[in-house]
Amino acid sequence: MNKKIGFIGCGKMAQAMIGGLIDSKLIGKNQIFVSARSTETLVKVKNLYDVQTLQNNIDLAKQVDYLFLAVKPDLYPFIIEEIKDSISNSTVIITIAAGITLEGVEKSFGREVKIVRTMPNTPSLVSEGMSALCHNQVVTMVELEEVMAIFNSFGKCEIVNEKLMDAIPAVSGSSPAYVYLMIEALADGAVLQGIPRNQSYKLAAQAVLGAAKMVLDTELHPGELKDQVCTPGGATIEAIAELEKQGFRSAILSAMERCTEKSKSLGK
Repeated sequence: MNKKIGFIGCGKMAQAMIGGLIDSKLIGKNQIFVSARSTETLVKVKNLYDVQTLQNNIDLAKQVDYLFLAVKPDLYPFIIEEIKDSISNSTVIITIAAGITLEGVEKSFGREVKIVRTMPNTPSLVSEGMSALCHNQVVTMVELEEVMAIFNSFGKCEIVNEKLMDAIPAVSGSSPAYVYLMIEALADGAVLQGIPRNQSYKLAAQAVLGAAKMVLDTELHPGELKDQVCTPGGATIEAIAELEKQGFRSAILSAMERCTEKSKSLGK
C-alpha cells in the first residue's frame, strides 16, 4: 500500500497495531509516523519499530493519508482542536477510542471530514486482532477497502452499524482480558493438581487457542462443539455442570453489560 499512516498517541493499543502492520509487510516502516507527548515513548517506539517519530501533532497530521487518533476519549476534543485546520479534505481520520461517535468527531472538526470509527484489540500485536469498523458517508469505497486492509493485516475486521459500536468493547475489545483471567485460573487449577506453572500456562493457553480456532474453522455452533467434548457421565459434563451452578454464563453477561455501560459513558 503506497500510503502514509500516522498515529497521534502511541500507547499499548497503537503499538500493537504498529507491530502487526510491520509484521504483515503491508507497508514499510518509513510509511508509519508517530507522535506522542512523551519523549520517552517516542524513543521506545523508535527503538522497537524503527518508524518515523515526531513530537508535533500538526506536522504529523499534515503529511499522512490515514490518521489514527490513538489517545484516550477525554483527549479527543483537545487533539482535534489542535489539528483540525491542518488536515486535508482527503485525510481519513480513524478513531480507536470507546464511546467516540462519528457525529461527535464531525462536530469537533466543524466541517465535513472522512471518519472511520473502529474498536480494535491488543491481539493485533500477534496478528490475531479482531476489529469492528463503521464510517461516515464521505469515506469512499476505495478508502474503506484500504482501511480494512490495514486492520486485516493484523487480524480480522467486521463492518457493523454504528449503533452497535458501544457493544463491541464487551465482546471483542475488552474480552481478551476476560480470557487472560480464565487462562490464569485454569493454570492455577493445574498447579493445584501438581502440574508445573510454565507447563500449566502453555496447556491452558493452547487449549483456549485451539477451541477458538475450532469455532472459526468449523463454523459449528459453540454449543455443538461443547457437546462433542461432553461424553455422558464423563468428567467434562461434571465440570460444565459445576460452572453452571457457579453462574459462569451469568457472570460473563454481567461483565459485558458493565463494560458496555462504561463504554457509552466514556463518550459523554
